[in-house]
Amino acid sequence: MIVSTKGRYALRVMVCFALRGAEEYIPLKEIAEEEGISQKYLESIMTVLSKAGFVDAVHGKGGGYRLNRAPEAYTVGSILKLTEGSLATVSCTTQGSAACNRASCCQTLPMWERLDKMVDDFFEGITLADLLKEVK
Repeated sequence: MIVSTKGRYALRVMVCFALRGAEEYIPLKEIAEEEGISQKYLESIMTVLSKAGFVDAVHGKGGGYRLNRAPEAYTVGSILKLTEGSLATVSCTTQGSAACNRASCCQTLPMWERLDKMVDDFFEGITLADLLKEVK
């Protein structure tokens, strides 16, 4: 499993919001400059986060983005699953994948399923608040 720039950038942006608190809206341009991310690429990430209800958005003068929940309410797993689609380590364990014709006799499938569970449990066990503690 390799987490794409989209997933990594989404995490960085969410940590940026958590550091700032939920009182103010942060303009997209300011986030892009602070995080060193292309504004155009950041727009696509923010659209995903906003449509999923992870952030609030206000357009126009004085607008921007902010978290709409406490940092403890966001898991790294939920952010990565939203932006990556899946955290599966192999294609045969992804949700909605075509059934493998060897699944019933595959000796390695249980191992891959356990690995996927470990990865999921790991990322679901870390919140934005936990990441803030590590930063400070």
